[in-house]
Amino acid sequence: MKALTPLALPLAALLLALHGPAAAQAAANADPALVQRGQYLATAGDCVACHTAPGGKAMAGGLSLPTPLGAIVSTNITPSKTHGIGNYTLAQFTDALRKGVRADRQHLYPAMPYTSYALVTDDDAKAMYAYFMQAVPPVDSAPPATALPFPFNIRLSMAAWNLLFLDGRTFSPDASQSVEWNRGAYLARGLAHCSTCHSPRNLMMAEDFSRDLGGGDVGPWHAPNITSDSNSGIGGWSEQELVSYMRQGYAANKAQASGPMAEAIDHSLRHLNEADLRAMAVYLKTVPAQRDAADTQPVYAWGKASDDLNSIRGVALPKDLNDMTGPQLYDAHCATCHQARGQGSFDGGLPPLFHNTALGRANTNNLVMVMLEGIQRQADTTEIRMPAFAKQLSDRQIATLGTYLGQRYGNPQARVSAEQVKSLRAGGGSSNLVWIARLGMLAVVVLVIAAFFGLRRRQREQ
Repeated sequence: MKALTPLALPLAALLLALHGPAAAQAAANADPALVQRGQYLATAGDCVACHTAPGGKAMAGGLSLPTPLGAIVSTNITPSKTHGIGNYTLAQFTDALRKGVRADRQHLYPAMPYTSYALVTDDDAKAMYAYFMQAVPPVDSAPPATALPFPFNIRLSMAAWNLLFLDGRTFSPDASQSVEWNRGAYLARGLAHCSTCHSPRNLMMAEDFSRDLGGGDVGPWHAPNITSDSNSGIGGWSEQELVSYMRQGYAANKAQASGPMAEAIDHSLRHLNEADLRAMAVYLKTVPAQRDAADTQPVYAWGKASDDLNSIRGVALPKDLNDMTGPQLYDAHCATCHQARGQGSFDGGLPPLFHNTALGRANTNNLVMVMLEGIQRQADTTEIRMPAFAKQLSDRQIATLGTYLGQRYGNPQARVSAEQVKSLRAGGGSSNLVWIARLGMLAVVVLVIAAFFGLRRRQREQ
């Protein structure tokens, strides 16, 4: 494409100004069926989860998303013409969705999963645009600006990042696979952006596709391996179990959702139709296996019903409650719901602790986070699946209890340390990427200066 000449720029600006209202008006007059489809697609993309602050209005932004580089504040994506996307054309909306570029040509940070949304087709982007412009109530408020440390506060740096890590091609069906598989791949890899959480990140915070869906960290939480591996992943799950888990957040004798996954289910996955959930299950069952060497059997297969209550009968509690044993802590805080032998409630409402992925993984971050934060599904209800113990239990007590639970009901090699609990309680570890980037920029500056003086020296010698 040829660059615009200076004389053409005012004309282009005029055309854009005229086209913007026309596009917005076209969206306002969109076919109701198109708007409804756009709402479904936006739900599949889980837009509301990140673009809605606690207690705030839907899609109005303001949610602080913790990252290793600092907090990124989500933007207002309502059709507000002052603080949202109300003036966006379809082309500008599509660029933000698939390229991470705003209408003002500033770059978005990849906390917005545009690297996954890049797969969204033109027709689906058009439907989503119609939904946002016509059905989302405008909110005329501006969320706080994101303030990352240098050099990441320079949004133009994302242009270089995109050159390295953004594949701008939309989804292309695999002719060797079924229509159902292709639909599942489109959703799982695109709008549902599973890899954003479930794939590890490289040094530049891009997804490491050599271990696609092999497990990644989301703040203090760990998004587990969901490849087809039978031990570390979901290879031993049936398609129906995967569908039930995505719909309800629970698969009997395997897992229950908590943390970010529970949010994804509540805001997004449970609203998808049965055919789409099954298509995603079909696709996930074919993702190349990735195995953690520590998983010597399926992570949901560890443990059995048992108890150590005889060991604490008649034994006084220690003067320092930080010295309580695992059985003592279990009896005081867990046995009421999970029962004496860890078997859970008789009706299955409270899960058993054995044959449970929460205790079968070598990575114990989620076990710690569940004890700290509990589980409350669907924020608009008062239902609490598990109480939070962050205020009741110390780092040492949670470390003792977590290690005991693993040894008694889960992977006996799993361990929880007080240092780990302290770090997760504070939001997880930090990244060295800021200093690496600064040192890299310094190295470039030194090389440029050295090259300049080297060139001057050569000119003097000639």
